[in-house]
Amino acid sequence: MTTHSQASGYVIVVDLLVDDNALSQFMPLMLANAAASLAQEPGCRRFDICVDLHNPAQVLLYEIYDDAAAFDIHLASAHFLSFDEATRPMVKSKTVRRLELIAG
Repeated sequence: MTTHSQASGYVIVVDLLVDDNALSQFMPLMLANAAASLAQEPGCRRFDICVDLHNPAQVLLYEIYDDAAAFDIHLASAHFLSFDEATRPMVKSKTVRRLELIAG
């Protein structure tokens, strides 16, 4: 729901804690998923992967989509479903926030 007349994007922030022993397997899959999202999904405008400087197992994703429908397309995409299945055992915890970009 748009609450600001200046809304300019649908933002997803994902906070992941990855198993330390799985980081070397997780990160190439994460990078490939981000690249595929940007290349194959017209509604995906940004997909940043951030790693905590003091704990590389703490990964934050910052994604911007045109709208909620574009994010739904992402969730249904073959590359995301494959990534999600492959990495699920590697992820110790996951929190997803949905935000509205009002300036940027």
